[in-house]
Amino acid sequence: MRCTMTYTDLIFDLYGTLVDIHTEESAEVWEKTALYFGFYGARYTGAELKRAFEREMAARQAKAGQSYECFPDIPFEQVMDALFRKKGICTEGLGQNAAQLFRIASMEHLRLYPHVLEALAALRAKGFRLWLLSNAQRVFTAYELRYLGLGEQFDGIYLSSDYNCRKPDRKFFAALLDEQKLDPARCLMIGNDRETDIAGAVNAGLATLYLHTGLTPPDQEPADPARTPGKAPADCRRYEYEGDDWAALTALLCRL
Repeated sequence: MRCTMTYTDLIFDLYGTLVDIHTEESAEVWEKTALYFGFYGARYTGAELKRAFEREMAARQAKAGQSYECFPDIPFEQVMDALFRKKGICTEGLGQNAAQLFRIASMEHLRLYPHVLEALAALRAKGFRLWLLSNAQRVFTAYELRYLGLGEQFDGIYLSSDYNCRKPDRKFFAALLDEQKLDPARCLMIGNDRETDIAGAVNAGLATLYLHTGLTPPDQEPADPARTPGKAPADCRRYEYEGDDWAALTALLCRL
């Protein structure tokens, strides 16, 4: 199949778009993380650690929000480091290790949606450039990308914790567009969240493909079948699709 290439650059969200993930930040997870802190002399109960983390994160977000970031994103490991320092422990790397332990302990499953790797390879073979723009923490997402085989699939990977802001902040979209000198008119944002992915991309001047998957926030409306690629008017720049069938989506993307 030969693509018409209305769009040359496809920008993907990660979690809920390409990756099916479920995490549960339960009291048990906080207790296990507190135990790790205690091994190094930073003693908290699980409940104390959770409260301290939330206070520290809120303070840092409030400070960042006083600058130009409308939607600040604070590196998780920096908050963990701060909680070690509050107990007088300044050993380098403990915050990163604690963040990764917390993520693994909270994770119930992590897997690609069906046919994702095949779809990305097929889209690249058809001439698209592929970019990842994700609200994500590098401290654990970089390793998850490698585990899932996604690390080498993109022309560039943009994670919100690296830029201290997250979608729908226009600054985060601009980081990709400006650094890579992309033409917004030739870009298509693909994501599963109407607020962060779709509204943010529209505000940045991008066409969008909204995927209503199992991880789409439950209060958001389902995708409109009338806007499925190939059915929408030729001048439509906001497309929608119900489901996570990447074998079908690959063909649909070539109809835009």
